[in-house]
Amino acid sequence: MSKMKTNRGAAKRFRRTGKGGYKRAQSHLNHILTKKKSKRKRQLGLTEQVAKADVKSVRRMLPYS
Repeated sequence: MSKMKTNRGAAKRFRRTGKGGYKRAQSHLNHILTKKKSKRKRQLGLTEQVAKADVKSVRRMLPYS
């Protein structure tokens, strides 16, 4: 049987945490930043945990992480 392929788009977006979960970056911090408050932009720069409902699909896309 051949090896499973890693989804390269997912590999760039998700990283494994120490406890086995996945972390991700937040969206809406690329453009149209003038109308967003400084507090909002600062908080969007932080990483988030992938939702429990989505962990199964992320794990399937990243079989070797």
